[in-house]
Amino acid sequence: MRNLVYYIGMSIDGVIAGPQGEVDFFPVGGPATASAYAAWMNERYPETVPTGMRAAAGIADAPNRRFDAVVLGMGTYRPALDHGVTSPYAHLRQYVVSSTLGSAVDPAVEVIGSDPAARIRELKKQDGGDIWLCGGGELAASLLPEIDEMIIKSYPVVAGAGARVFSGAFDPAYFVPENRETFDNGVIVTWFRRRLPSH
Repeated sequence: MRNLVYYIGMSIDGVIAGPQGEVDFFPVGGPATASAYAAWMNERYPETVPTGMRAAAGIADAPNRRFDAVVLGMGTYRPALDHGVTSPYAHLRQYVVSSTLGSAVDPAVEVIGSDPAARIRELKKQDGGDIWLCGGGELAASLLPEIDEMIIKSYPVVAGAGARVFSGAFDPAYFVPENRETFDNGVIVTWFRRRLPSH
């Protein structure tokens, strides 16, 4: 069965984007440390780089290593649309969860208009690679029962306000840290797996 994996960057206080969708406040360090970190992440998860940026990142022809599908909320998809990009991850199967978008604006994008958890359960039963949950926080909270793993990139900055990594009701879910990598630019990447209930 395929896993739903929430792969996301956040501040120390759990912000994934500023109040206006800003992400440029995440410190990546100087050119040497930033490029080392980016190269490492791009090598490990090349499919998470938007199609239009893959050539500049030197991974234009890199195969998908872990994911073959991506799920985005409307807030995460909107910046691409605002730049005229209707298929931001053309190298993946793309699903946008939105009750306002209506029909798909691109034949390569499936719009999930209602009950995203049910659609995710269907996708998880299909053959293929894992499913990347790209964001945002409200969608992640609604899909929390379906999230099998998380890969959290923690940046050394406090944002103060903005979109939270999870924006939902109080509903504790337990995960076990499996691995951690620390980079010279202060980023800590932690891999978590859902803790199964004890019997």
